[in-house]
Amino acid sequence: MKISRRSLFKSSGVAAGSLALGPAGTLAKEAVAASPALRARHGGGVTTLERTLKRGKPNKKGWRALVAKPGQRHVVRDGLGVPGQPGRATRRSPLVSFVQMTDVHVVDAQSPARLEAGEAVSGSASRPQETMAAHVAEAMVRELNEIGAGPVTGRPFDLAIQTGDNSDNSQWNEIRWNIDVLDGEVVTPDSGDPSRYEGVQDDDPAFYDEVFWHPHGTPEGLRKDLYRRKYGFPTVPGLLDKVRQPFQATGLAFPWYAAFGNHDQLAQGNFPHPAANLRSPTGTLKNTSKGIRTVTADPNRRFVSRSEWVAEHFTTSGLPEGHGFTQSNLDADTGYYYFDEGSVRFVAMDTVNEHGGDDGSMGQTQFTWLKDLLVATTDKVVILYSHHASWTMDNDRVGPDGEPGPRVLGEELVAELLKHDHVIAWVNGHTHDNNVRAHVRDGGGGGFWEINTVSHIDWPQQSRVIEVVDNEDGTLSIFTTMVDHAAKLKMPKKFDTPVQLAALSRLLAANDPGVARENGTRGPGQSAGRKKDRNVELLVAAPAFMA
Repeated sequence: MKISRRSLFKSSGVAAGSLALGPAGTLAKEAVAASPALRARHGGGVTTLERTLKRGKPNKKGWRALVAKPGQRHVVRDGLGVPGQPGRATRRSPLVSFVQMTDVHVVDAQSPARLEAGEAVSGSASRPQETMAAHVAEAMVRELNEIGAGPVTGRPFDLAIQTGDNSDNSQWNEIRWNIDVLDGEVVTPDSGDPSRYEGVQDDDPAFYDEVFWHPHGTPEGLRKDLYRRKYGFPTVPGLLDKVRQPFQATGLAFPWYAAFGNHDQLAQGNFPHPAANLRSPTGTLKNTSKGIRTVTADPNRRFVSRSEWVAEHFTTSGLPEGHGFTQSNLDADTGYYYFDEGSVRFVAMDTVNEHGGDDGSMGQTQFTWLKDLLVATTDKVVILYSHHASWTMDNDRVGPDGEPGPRVLGEELVAELLKHDHVIAWVNGHTHDNNVRAHVRDGGGGGFWEINTVSHIDWPQQSRVIEVVDNEDGTLSIFTTMVDHAAKLKMPKKFDTPVQLAALSRLLAANDPGVARENGTRGPGQSAGRKKDRNVELLVAAPAFMA
């Protein structure tokens, strides 16, 4: 794997730009430095250490362009009561370097089993950029391959993890597109009639609804949609044909592993199969606000069970086979596993409640497995990953089928993890926000960090690089660095490539006025989080076995 020379020499500059937090873990002052190599366009392996993207001021029509701003250096956080020791930048040695990709939401935007008819009241049933989710994933793969290594240590990426909601509606074609993008196969993000788009964004006057963005324009005699009329969204003739064209994916240049999200198992991320309140995804009838629409049937839209979703990861040209899942998962119909990467043990948890609901929890069988695994792990640093964050694990639903309750909720899981000094981090998604939290043991004495990361589908469409280093002084540092995908900032003049379509998707996401996701209604500019939730150095005590 090619590693840029810049990556190998970056760590000393990063350390010099880091600032410590106060005794209580509060930010002492902003740790933002001018980019050492600000670039006019994205590409060439740029992380947010060198350049950040911001939403510009709205024009007269309300549309915001994206602008390049100086990079953000790592903010040092000592919220676990573990102080940073002087000189650690000259002593540290890397343990692992990996990438987190989360909430990719590869969408079949034409599926009959969607609830777009509720957009007028929810603001979250449809996104203007949904037809380009696979293209965003491709643009992210290209950028991660170009970066190739951790920006602090220069260690080539050991692996990537996907932390759930890799598909949007638990459909076979969606998870297949996701796998094929990461594997580097030919991807055709289309369903139903291969000759035309059949969904809420087209310009069929019988089903035209102004609450959706219609990129091709307004049918004669009807009013311009709200996106173009009120928020300055563009008209892009031919877009709905462009987004459905096949493309050759690049494929990740390193192994990748998958975790299970609520949108991967549950219809619309909420409903067990079959969902009585949804149309059949393989059928011909689609609910709209203007009535029932007839669309082209497609068997590839079929809902998949957890076992079928897991099994699909064995049909792959990427590494490793199964992408973390093993024959044991297939035999027992489970979605959790672990693997070792050098001195680090990665533990994938399944936090989806099979009884329904978008928030998560854990079954008792998995909880017992996890506790036994943590006790049996005596010589590895442990990093856990899952879809749900601890504060979104409040779903205690049980039902007549599946494993009985009580379900394990976030507070109980955190309490268990705090019993083990070799647990240093829990990496997750679901919220579509950046949020890094310290979990401290009662009475002080260390704990672990919870690293919650934004989605690919909503602004700012980022991934997170995570590097763990041994400071050789009784402490470890976890460096996290945000990454923007490979698309340019400006509106493309053409839309012939996946990266051009990803550029449009990011602009649409940055301007989406109806971002109402799991944590409530808010504007699209808030998802990126605070500075101390993005590029950070997280100090944690080294486990006893490393003494």
